[in-house]
Amino acid sequence: MDTLVKWTVNDYHMMIEAGIFKDRHVELLAGEIHEMAPEGPPHTYYGGSLSDFFRGCLNNRALVREARPITLADNSEPEPNIALVRGTWSDYRLRHPSPEEVFLLVEVSQSTLAKDLETKKPVYAAADIPEYWVVDLVNSLLIVWFFRT
Repeated sequence: MDTLVKWTVNDYHMMIEAGIFKDRHVELLAGEIHEMAPEGPPHTYYGGSLSDFFRGCLNNRALVREARPITLADNSEPEPNIALVRGTWSDYRLRHPSPEEVFLLVEVSQSTLAKDLETKKPVYAAADIPEYWVVDLVNSLLIVWFFRT
């Protein structure tokens, strides 16, 4: 019987510091290391436009982070396309935001819909992220979940 080794955030950080993922864009989800897909122009356009929209609406009431890590439990450190979090950049000088500091996570999906729905959604729900959006570019849909009651 094969058993998968599940990595912790600490293990993941040590691998990053050792240069194991040099020139590779990866994220840790439920103890597994996933390679991230490159962004095509539509993905970049919609992600950037939505980030600009949030910045304009929120007027510094929340920090808009683009493609930056958040730390969930001890076995997940995803890099959502957009994260709206409490505080300012200086609050995260020595750490990444935790679930309690997250208002909203957004994934823009051009080629990653299955991963965003089947892998990331349960990770975000388990971490009690209040709200998760998937912008499905292929089907022109916005899919919204509210996890926190």
